[in-house]
Amino acid sequence: MPALTPTQQYGEIVWLGRVPPETGMRSQAVQDLVLTYAGADGEAHSGVTRPSCVRVTSQWPQGTEIRNVRQLSVMCQQEIDQIAAACGLPLLDPALLGCSIVVKGISDFTHVPPSSRLQGPDGTTIVVDMENRPCNLPAREIEIDHPTRGEPFKVAATGKRGVTAWVEREGGLRVGDTLRLHVPDQRSWRP
Repeated sequence: MPALTPTQQYGEIVWLGRVPPETGMRSQAVQDLVLTYAGADGEAHSGVTRPSCVRVTSQWPQGTEIRNVRQLSVMCQQEIDQIAAACGLPLLDPALLGCSIVVKGISDFTHVPPSSRLQGPDGTTIVVDMENRPCNLPAREIEIDHPTRGEPFKVAATGKRGVTAWVEREGGLRVGDTLRLHVPDQRSWRP
């Protein structure tokens, strides 16, 4: 019996980006991404492992070497549009948010279950780690381009910041590709 169930939820890739190493968090738009087991080729967040950060201090001291499940930042265009409106902007450039992949068409995207898969047409597959919590880093990038509009970001992006993900099967993604959502075939946890 398969552990993952293909859904009828499909996301069209409408934007791809790479964060160049040692340049901050701003992405640069690209038309395609080469994904290896270490993440997006030549990207600041790539690597099979990474030093732990403040998000996991309940598990390890900061700086502990751990598996890199934050190789990619994936957001939904509909949620980016909602964040933009709450920040008083007609549009919000995904580059300011440090995005790797922006999709449109998957309902309630930020809350897809952890361990879900997004699979491309050639079998390239990424695994959803968990919800990406909003922080002040994108707010600072928004402020640079849109003074006074970054301040509301953290509140506006709560529950809409997308997910972090890692590469399960290497391959390539291109703007215009369709990703199919596969979710774990298990009941919700009931402690």
